[in-house]
Amino acid sequence: MSQPPRPQFLFDFGSPNAYLSHKVIPAIEKRTGVTFEYVPILLGGVFKATNNKSPAETLAGVKNKREFMQLETERFLKRFNVKPYVWNPNFPVNTLMLMRGAIAAQAEGVFEKYVEAGFHHMWEAPKKMDDPEVLGKALTASGLDAAKLFARAQEPEIKNRLLENTQAAVARGAFGSPTFFVGDEMFFGKEQLREVEELIGQG
Repeated sequence: MSQPPRPQFLFDFGSPNAYLSHKVIPAIEKRTGVTFEYVPILLGGVFKATNNKSPAETLAGVKNKREFMQLETERFLKRFNVKPYVWNPNFPVNTLMLMRGAIAAQAEGVFEKYVEAGFHHMWEAPKKMDDPEVLGKALTASGLDAAKLFARAQEPEIKNRLLENTQAAVARGAFGSPTFFVGDEMFFGKEQLREVEELIGQG
């Protein structure tokens, strides 16, 4: 049987479930021998294009559903043996600068380090990451050249790549984050990582 295509992880740092997925992916990569491709997208742009909203908004006032989603998260943490995120008191955070920075980090060859930093400062030691001063200090503390990344993030090519990633995600069927693709097969939500692992493990 031929190896399935490399799985893609469409993410925005503003999604706590994307953070939890990020914490689980290394173990899946180890078990399957397949490396995920991380694709930065702008969740706000996806929401706008699909008329979607965050669970924090859509679940407001819905009896029992939020409680069930919390239970589902607890099961997820236990199943994959990962720690819960720390709720960011500044939520929702405008992630435009942060996500443009991710594209800039790809161009600068520091993407993996940037991804770790972005998720850490959003969901492990949460900060107001849409404040340029706070963001700059956070990136510097994580050993990144914040000034260089900020400058690259302002380049039209970098801005356009984030826009293109986001538009392509919507065109392929995405409506939120985390979204995963294995070839043309789309999976949404952290719980679908079991399905993703099953599919890529068939190779």
